[in-house]
Order: sequence, then structure tokens, then C-alpha cells
Amino acid sequence: MVSPVKPRGDLFSPLCPTRHLLDRIGDKWTSMIVKVLAEAHPAEVRFAELRRRVPGVSQKMLSVTLRGLVRDGLVTRRVEATVPPSVHYGLTARGLSLDGPLAVLRDWAETNMREIDDHGQAWDAANS
Repeated sequence: MVSPVKPRGDLFSPLCPTRHLLDRIGDKWTSMIVKVLAEAHPAEVRFAELRRRVPGVSQKMLSVTLRGLVRDGLVTRRVEATVPPSVHYGLTARGLSLDGPLAVLRDWAETNMREIDDHGQAWDAANS
């Protein structure tokens, strides 16, 4: 039996889940986590190592972000039955395919950050 092809998303439709997906993959923590996991691919990265390599992320925020990425099928989670348990994360093929677009966005942000920040400060000064 062939499963039906699901329709492509429509960002401009208020009911389309594409909006929620973009919210999830467009945050800074997701971008950093995907980058760290892509650099390690095909190896996995332990939770504690991810936390060390993503500056500023809290344990809770890292857990929440990883849970969402696992739920969406972008990241795998493997638990070793040790004391304490050792939790490992890796990118799925779809997660790895997300690294390219996020890399372009990260590069754009890093390239344009200074001018955008200067413009914002000038705007704030002119409008205060």
C-alpha cells in the first residue's frame, strides 16, 4: 500500500504548521546545537559535551531544545545504561540537511551583525 503524499506547507496560511517549524528551527540554540552535531557527524555527542560547546545555554533550555529536535526527527537520542546514564545525541539525515541552510543564515548574521547593530544604535539615539 502506498502512503499518500502529504501536501507542501504554506507559510502564509495561518493554520499551516510551517510557522511552528520555523519558530523551532530558527532559534539560536537550535542553530548552535545543529552546528555542533554536524561537526561531529557521524559521531554522537554527549549531553554534557553539548552543554560545554554551546556557550550560555542552560541545562533546561538545552534539554527542551534537544527534546523538540528529537521529536521532529532531526536528532537521535541514545541512552547508555550506566550510572549515571550517559545520553548521546546525533543528527539524522534530515537534521544534517538542515545544517547547510542554517550555516548560510549563521554566516549572514555574523557578516552583517556590526552594521545592523550600528544602525540600531543610531536609530535608538535618533528616536529617544
